[in-house]
Amino acid sequence: MIKKKYIYWQDDDMWLGYLEEYPDYWTQGETEDELRENLLDIYSELTSGTIQNIRRVAELEVS
Repeated sequence: MIKKKYIYWQDDDMWLGYLEEYPDYWTQGETEDELRENLLDIYSELTSGTIQNIRRVAELEVS
């Protein structure tokens, strides 16, 4: 099982969030559980190869 970090917050009655690796692709849910389900759906779509030009966050080691 792979674990992915996500950022989330509550805004009025909705929960908003995005995967740390893909900060441009937000989703929402009426509950935290629904938000997590939607994040899993977005992850599947982003990693399936069907969406082109996906922007990601990565880490670069410099010396």
